[in-house]
Amino acid sequence: MTAPTGTLQTFQAVGNREDLSDVINEISPMDTPFYSNVSHGKASSHLHEWQTDALAAASASNAVIEGDDATTNTADVTSRFSNYTQISTKVPRVSGTQRAVNSAGRRDEFSYQIAKRGRELKRDMESSLTSRNKAAAGDSASAATLAGLGAWLFTNVVKPTLNASGTTAVITSGAPTTAVSAGTAGTFIESDLKSCIRLCWTEGGDPGVVMVGAFNKMQASGFAGIGTQFRPAQPNGEMSPGSIVGAADLYISDFGTHQIVANRFQNSAEVYVLDLEYWSVDVLRPIQQMDLAKTGDSDRALLLVEYTLASLNQKASGKVFNVTTS
Repeated sequence: MTAPTGTLQTFQAVGNREDLSDVINEISPMDTPFYSNVSHGKASSHLHEWQTDALAAASASNAVIEGDDATTNTADVTSRFSNYTQISTKVPRVSGTQRAVNSAGRRDEFSYQIAKRGRELKRDMESSLTSRNKAAAGDSASAATLAGLGAWLFTNVVKPTLNASGTTAVITSGAPTTAVSAGTAGTFIESDLKSCIRLCWTEGGDPGVVMVGAFNKMQASGFAGIGTQFRPAQPNGEMSPGSIVGAADLYISDFGTHQIVANRFQNSAEVYVLDLEYWSVDVLRPIQQMDLAKTGDSDRALLLVEYTLASLNQKASGKVFNVTTS
């Protein structure tokens, strides 16, 4: 059936106002579970340093003869570690004309771009902190980089069955300055997770968080140690909020309860088994905004942060090294 002759329809009309919503719908995720849950400290130099120590191994033969002279125990020196601070930036730039026009969803395009780039900067930090990147001092031709989680974890490392050739980072002058060699990826299985938790516990750690990418979050949901796929009922008999659980949140091992956390920005080929008490994001220059000089009919700003990752004692944590991601 067609419209009656002479009917003016929208696709013929001239001058209809556009229907553009004043709400800008942004889907990009902002959760940064590592950065948001570790301690934050202060760095005072480009080369940030700290010390670690450990107690002597427990002895079952610490028995002395009655009346005997005391024997001095040789003191163990502390270990000195370091990481380089990394500069991360974002630079929004908007023309004068664009700032002058009436934009839908924001009063000022420049302010909107500054806020958006600030959120992007925080995501970049999470990605660097949870990467395999090695530490590099930088020079006039290359940027300094901090060593990420994947480079710092070198004591409690479990390799999947297929991954015989992969090697972790090497500590040189207190920092992991050698690149990680991944080798062949293997499937993330429960026995490897249990082994890694055991290694951390034996070294004195209490790894309460298992941090994984999306694919291996689904893998972990099938582990037997998850137990039941629901949460306890409240006193009134109703299930607690979020009680229909399609994914595992908690893993119960012989050494405690471990929260399984999905991280969109980490190196997804690593499974990090973390005692968060022993990690710190230390900042030399906090996130700041600086207006840049005008060189024409536009406005620019520099968003900058200089920071590093302090591994206060990596023996408390571990990783399942180089797992498949699909």
